Amino acid sequence: MSAKSDNSLATVLVAAAIVAALYFGREVLLPMALAVLLSFVLAPPVRLLQRLYFPRFAAVTIVVLLAIGVISGLATLMFAQVSQLAGDLPRYQANLGEKIQTLRGAATASGTLEQASQVLRNLQKELDRPKNAKPASAAAPDASVLPDKPIPVEVRQPDPGALQTLATLIAPLIHPLATTGIIIIFVVFILLQQQDLRNRLIRIAGSHDLQRTTLAMDDAGKRLSRLFLMQLALNAAFGLIIGIGLWAIGVPSAPLWGLLAMVLRFVPYIGAIVAAIFPLIVATAVDPGWSMMLMTAALFLVVEPLIGHVIEPMVYGHSSGLSPVAVVVSATFWTWLWGPIGLILATPLTMCLVVLGRHVERLKFLEVLLGDRPALSPSESAYQRMLAGDPIETTEQAQSFLKDQTLIEYYERILLGALRLAWADLQRGRLDKQDAERIRSTVSELVEDLESHNDSRNAPSEDGVQPGKLKQLEEMVSAEASPSPPINRFEGAVLCIPGLGLLDETVAMPLAQLLRREGISAEAKDSETLSISKLFALELKDVALICLCYLEHATPAQLHYTSRRLRRKAPGVAILVGIFNETGQAPDSGPQQLPEGVEFLQGPLSAGVERVSEILSRPRAHLKPDQPVLAKAG
Repeated sequence: MSAKSDNSLATVLVAAAIVAALYFGREVLLPMALAVLLSFVLAPPVRLLQRLYFPRFAAVTIVVLLAIGVISGLATLMFAQVSQLAGDLPRYQANLGEKIQTLRGAATASGTLEQASQVLRNLQKELDRPKNAKPASAAAPDASVLPDKPIPVEVRQPDPGALQTLATLIAPLIHPLATTGIIIIFVVFILLQQQDLRNRLIRIAGSHDLQRTTLAMDDAGKRLSRLFLMQLALNAAFGLIIGIGLWAIGVPSAPLWGLLAMVLRFVPYIGAIVAAIFPLIVATAVDPGWSMMLMTAALFLVVEPLIGHVIEPMVYGHSSGLSPVAVVVSATFWTWLWGPIGLILATPLTMCLVVLGRHVERLKFLEVLLGDRPALSPSESAYQRMLAGDPIETTEQAQSFLKDQTLIEYYERILLGALRLAWADLQRGRLDKQDAERIRSTVSELVEDLESHNDSRNAPSEDGVQPGKLKQLEEMVSAEASPSPPINRFEGAVLCIPGLGLLDETVAMPLAQLLRREGISAEAKDSETLSISKLFALELKDVALICLCYLEHATPAQLHYTSRRLRRKAPGVAILVGIFNETGQAPDSGPQQLPEGVEFLQGPLSAGVERVSEILSRPRAHLKPDQPVLAKAG
């Protein structure tokens, strides 16, 4: 068995052991988890009191007693509301029964389905009847064969004593009270020993880099405290609004439903829906009509999207930092482990794991699996789609990026980043010719799809008018005019020729498109243009500049050989050798070995567009063979 298999097996065994420990140790771990989360919520008030010169013990005592009082008051209010609702439910039974009958009648289409169901039931009875038995209507009762009537027997227990009655009442409360006491003890201990616990965690996480580990721990603690406080405040606001709204509508026990909505909203996605079910049922039972139920539904349909999609992004960002799949999976996992309490704790516990994975290198996989950050960078995602030969998704990604960015930014930041990954795989021998051809084909379709794209984000001009808006005005004025081809700003065309292979061709295509957008007549050639047969037949009429395109570093010998062949083929045409990467540094001795009249550039595509415009702006005398352009590094 290989070392990799051994490591995988060890990882699986460790994960299984952790899950087993969480399951079988839930009686102890569940109170500890609740205590840790409560300590994150209570830590900011404790720090606030310490800033007001309260001793730490006094600050912890005050905050914990205040939290116990609030929780006890809410529990008392909920118990009172449940008792009142239980006493009022019999009064609502008639309304609820009438509405069920109405719905049943509507569902059975005026009794037709009910009659058909009755016929089927009668047929089933006839089929189940014994062969020699008479029908029930023909059978006459015979008193002689009737069984004797059983004699009832009643067993009476002696009346319980006072101690036994008290024990019966207290027994169901022992476990909740013990759990509550353990939680309170843990919370007090964590708040009092916060610095010591933090130092121990730093020791475990990595004492070799105290500065980085300390910053990570402090950042994680502050982020979690702030996040849990904001979540508690928003959920409390949600419950308060629901309670007040239900009270205004007239739904009984409105405070109970508000508290239930606050608690259930900690459950992601389905919490608010579950919280709406109970008041909808009560509203249906109370009101003889349907208006109260419809208003209750409208209240939840308005308040939940307002809190979830408007206020929450304004308060603490677009999301909780968890992927939707991670939220569903974690809710299922923690509910299986710890029951209903685990469902409520699923999101906070998973957020703790994501923050831990963000700051601890060994646990980085937790952030990748559970976080909402993309698993692949935009360049990696584009490269993966190119390898798969999927131009549709590649174009969709580009269009999403171009909603608030420019085309040249997409090419430089996303496309060229993906192509550099391909070039690196090519150097390592992991990219064959078929893969390179698939990448070239995908980029070709992508560039073709983006040919008509207009950048939506443009910098204002000197007169304060954005070019995009100015262009829209011009299009409105000439809407009825027939479209005309773009006007070339410069005399002569530009040929973008790949230097070495298929990946260089993927650079020539976007460069030619960017040049055309600048009013320069440009054309991208294929990767075989520099072969002996095609170079001999290359048409250079009206060509003012040849741009030799490379994706990444080429050797000085390759640059010199290729540019010399082009110079012999086109003695009166300007030549620019461009290596389009993000370093902006020339290879060793590259420009010095180029023939006279050949310029060199290494940098992004935008620099290539500027250099081509600069060369074409020069007087035509510079393009004569007897007056070569001196080579200079870009």
